[in-house]
Amino acid sequence: MAQAKSTPPSGKAPVKGKTAPKAKRKMRGALTAIGGLLVASALLRTAIGASEALAREDPNPTAPAPTTQASAPITEAPAGRMIGKEEIMPLIEALNVREDRVNRRERQIAMRMQALDVAEQEINRKLDELARAEEKLRGTLALAQTAAEDDIDRLTNVYANMKPKQAAALFEEMAPEFAAGFLARMRPEAAAAVMAGLTPQAAYTISVVLAGRNADVPKE
Repeated sequence: MAQAKSTPPSGKAPVKGKTAPKAKRKMRGALTAIGGLLVASALLRTAIGASEALAREDPNPTAPAPTTQASAPITEAPAGRMIGKEEIMPLIEALNVREDRVNRRERQIAMRMQALDVAEQEINRKLDELARAEEKLRGTLALAQTAAEDDIDRLTNVYANMKPKQAAALFEEMAPEFAAGFLARMRPEAAAAVMAGLTPQAAYTISVVLAGRNADVPKE
């Protein structure tokens, strides 16, 4: 005779396949996660492909193309770095040397300008003195010439007022050029009286000098 089956204390019969719905829910969750990852991966690949296509189509890309030549590394000072005294002192010393050189050059130029001013003043003073001396000399020459003319006129009158014989004796002793000068200044009648008292040789020589005095004067 068959044995009777035991029942649980609750009095309810066990239900077969109770864990099946939970397994199905876990499976669906895993599939959903995998599907999301696949979709994200597809979107990422699409974005990357679009970026590469745009990069190939753009003739002037904003980003610089990498160069094949090796360039020297550029060393830049960190932003906001304080410059030390030992770095700025050579520049200050160079500026001081240049300033001293400029100041020395300016002093030399000032001294030369001062010397030129003194020389110009001295030249002007000499020119003024020369002009005054020239004016004085001109006056002296004019006075001397006037005095000489006066003396010659006075002496000519003395010879003209002498007796012709006495005057002729003096004219015999004079140089022909000198005697001709006096005779040219005398009145014609006085000169003729003196010439009459001269020897023929002296009278001829003096006459030649008198005739030749104006020989070089242009006729026209």
